[in-house]
Amino acid sequence: EVQLVESGGGLVQTGGSLRLSCAVSGFSLNEYDMGWFRQPPGKEREEVSCISTTLSPDLHGTYYADSVKGRFTISSDSAKNTVYLQMTNLKPEDSAVYYCATCGSPFYWGPGTPVTVSS
Repeated sequence: EVQLVESGGGLVQTGGSLRLSCAVSGFSLNEYDMGWFRQPPGKEREEVSCISTTLSPDLHGTYYADSVKGRFTISSDSAKNTVYLQMTNLKPEDSAVYYCATCGSPFYWGPGTPVTVSS
């Protein structure tokens, strides 16, 4: 059974940092590219970042939405089968439910973890 479980969300002040984790079971990270998506209140879900975990670690490519470039960093640990999203210099517009997911078919999603950035 495939499971993606996010953790690390919470309430933080503007300018603060959070580190999200996504523990994956049911497949290895080298089988699918992985990433993070978010859905702000009242808005559609959007892609935040992806990492090419199907490639060897020294070849991992990354993608970031323009809105988070320079502030967010995606990484993975194949030994722990876990994907991370380090978020720094957080802004109120980063407030959303953050989802860990495969970046492409087949689409597997976690239940999400809420992030609230207070002004």
